[in-house]
Amino acid sequence: MSADGNDAGAAAKRLTLTTLIAMVVGSMVGAGVFSLPRRFATETGVYGALIAWAIAGTGMLMLAFVFQTLAVRKPALDSGVYAYAKAGFGEYLGFFSAFGYWASACVGNVTYWVLIMSTLGALIPGLGEGDTLLAVVLSTVGIWLFAALILRGVREATAINKIVTVAKVIPILVFVFLALFALDLDTFRDNFGGSGLGSTFEQVRGTMLATVFVFLGVEGASVYSRYAQRREDVGRATVLGFLSVLSVFASVTIVSYGIMPRSEIADLRQPSMAGVLEEAVGGWGHAFVSIGLIVSVLGAYLAWTLMSAEVLFVAAKDDDMPRFLRRENSASAPAAALLMTTVLIQVMLFVTLVSDDAFNFMLNMTSALTLIPFLLAAGYALRLAVADSGQGRLRELGVAGLATLYTAFLLFAAGPKYMLVSFIIYAPGSVLFVMARREQGRTLFSPVELVILGVSVAGAVLGVVALVAGWITV
Repeated sequence: MSADGNDAGAAAKRLTLTTLIAMVVGSMVGAGVFSLPRRFATETGVYGALIAWAIAGTGMLMLAFVFQTLAVRKPALDSGVYAYAKAGFGEYLGFFSAFGYWASACVGNVTYWVLIMSTLGALIPGLGEGDTLLAVVLSTVGIWLFAALILRGVREATAINKIVTVAKVIPILVFVFLALFALDLDTFRDNFGGSGLGSTFEQVRGTMLATVFVFLGVEGASVYSRYAQRREDVGRATVLGFLSVLSVFASVTIVSYGIMPRSEIADLRQPSMAGVLEEAVGGWGHAFVSIGLIVSVLGAYLAWTLMSAEVLFVAAKDDDMPRFLRRENSASAPAAALLMTTVLIQVMLFVTLVSDDAFNFMLNMTSALTLIPFLLAAGYALRLAVADSGQGRLRELGVAGLATLYTAFLLFAAGPKYMLVSFIIYAPGSVLFVMARREQGRTLFSPVELVILGVSVAGAVLGVVALVAGWITV
């Protein structure tokens, strides 16, 4: 990197605690919250939803504490999730963590455009539920316009995100207030048990990927740690942002059960929050939520695109990705990483044209791709806690242990379908790892890394076979 690039990078390290919290909240509050009523009503009633949020809230809070602890204990590690996996389990698994986290962000960004187009589809039939050719064309224009915005500079883009975060939280809070005011106790009571949906365990398991999706972004401040004014602000922003968002997400889900019968919520068009509020206050409620959704999703798209490009950029600086991904433009924006990010978003956008349920498939894929990076980060914190003999060892051991168990449970809850499709995405990514090793004149794979490569390739082959044979569908 040039001297000018270094000077610009140093000047960019000015993100305050408030801005970091906005990055966390802005990353989490996106498409997911507007789809929660239908997602939960399809799987469970009030009782199962309460259990699901208790499990997800506790598990994700442990992950938030993990990122807080690691930010303090390992201040030299930048780009959070990726750096922790590499430090704990070696370069190849660190690469997988970076690649998987990046891919999950790209796939997650596709859900944003699908939901925007689905929302507009209520007025423009040609957009369908966000998965028509017209919807893909308009979404394509949007993703490249955002790429142009980010190329103007990271600091400018994060400032915009801070403003948008405030603007998009207000409609969600208004929804909760109005739904509480209109809540019918008899309807709420009838929806309590989730009759006909199987055991409580199966109901809760069915909601897990949805809760993962809405909490993605809890690591947002950690990813941008190199820009923080004070390192300790990274951990504070993570926990404060998470607790704020958890209370909002749980409220949106639970109050919806008091407005309509569960079966009717499950049949609502996405964004289902709009349908719930329309039932509560009339047609203007649908329009109000729809406008809030578009603002919210565009803000989350900005935050996620920033984070995904940042992961590729830092991995390239650490020689774990090819050198071309280190390139910055005159505004210190990671131009090459942003281009590669936008291209993958574009490719996954085309997949929506052949998907049976584009929004839910992309949502679940986003969650599944993120689980391995989260598991590796939690596992690294657990290793540090086991090796530590300090005064806070027991607390860190408990937090890291619970976070590891939670992410392992999520892998089980995801089921084989999404894990196999994840391998199809993960395995080809190893080409980038090979490129980086060749640039450095190093042995391509160690014996242990060859085993990991073999597992990923075998999983990818099995996934392709399963798709071709119709055992699994997108």
